Amino acid sequence: MKITVVGAGAVGASCAEYIALKNFASEVIILDIKEGLAEGKAMDLMQTASLNNFDTKIIGTTNDYSKTSASDICVITSGIPRKPGMTREELIGINAKIVSEVSSNLIHFSANTILIVVSNPMDSMTYLVHKKTGLSKNRIIGMGGALDSARFKFRIAEALNCPISDVDGIVIGGHSDKGMVPLISKATRNSIRISNFLSDEILENIKQETKIGGATLTKLLGTSAWYAPGAAVSSIVQSIACDQHKMFPCSALLNDEYGFSDLCIGVPVILGKNGIEKIIELDLDDSEYEHLKQSAESVKKTNSLLD
Repeated sequence: MKITVVGAGAVGASCAEYIALKNFASEVIILDIKEGLAEGKAMDLMQTASLNNFDTKIIGTTNDYSKTSASDICVITSGIPRKPGMTREELIGINAKIVSEVSSNLIHFSANTILIVVSNPMDSMTYLVHKKTGLSKNRIIGMGGALDSARFKFRIAEALNCPISDVDGIVIGGHSDKGMVPLISKATRNSIRISNFLSDEILENIKQETKIGGATLTKLLGTSAWYAPGAAVSSIVQSIACDQHKMFPCSALLNDEYGFSDLCIGVPVILGKNGIEKIIELDLDDSEYEHLKQSAESVKKTNSLLD
């Protein structure tokens, strides 16, 4: 199993590290446009192999897409990261050009690959890759919801003061501060709804803290987060590579699911060897569906900037 990660920055390097640590891939290629950066990151990571007990081979390359040839899965992290005070949508002008070029190059050398989009604004970049490559809808996946749900579960466990392994929760909608839809009604601790344990005020706070999770970290770090995004990507890649059929909320191209079409937005999907094996349509209450509709309109507005 050969995996390519485009972008050797903090997020890309974190993706490569977590994939290697899980030891399911034979080879990980890291590609970057900056001379020597990917090679240096790859060498540094390979020097942890004997210490962390993984056999995955990690290779870095400067802008040589031929090294990515025959990749089973490609991860696109390239583009500029958020800075404090920036929205994900403000990155669209620069990142659209980068993502368009990267996806075309990847498909040229790996015609049968599955693409995972991490670059922001993620839903619009996922939609752009669909339009530029013409790949079947199951082979293009936006990462955002998996990350947002991990942040949601962190906030739930924090409020409950319980082990995070007790907690389950899901975030759908757009991967943006205003577009996320954390589903409080479906969040549980050991199958019991968290509304049985927490007040309405605390539940609302969990929702809001989840929605600004990325912005909170950007303010603290001075740039976008990388550990949790890398972990989210590695989990998605593993489910595809190992045909695990795990369910993750991911940005997928909809064809009348949830009443939307010609739109990439976060919904629960089953991920296996073919990429998106199935889109799951949840039974949402009126409030949740209204928030999802608002999120969809926001994503469409951002998509219009791609023209």
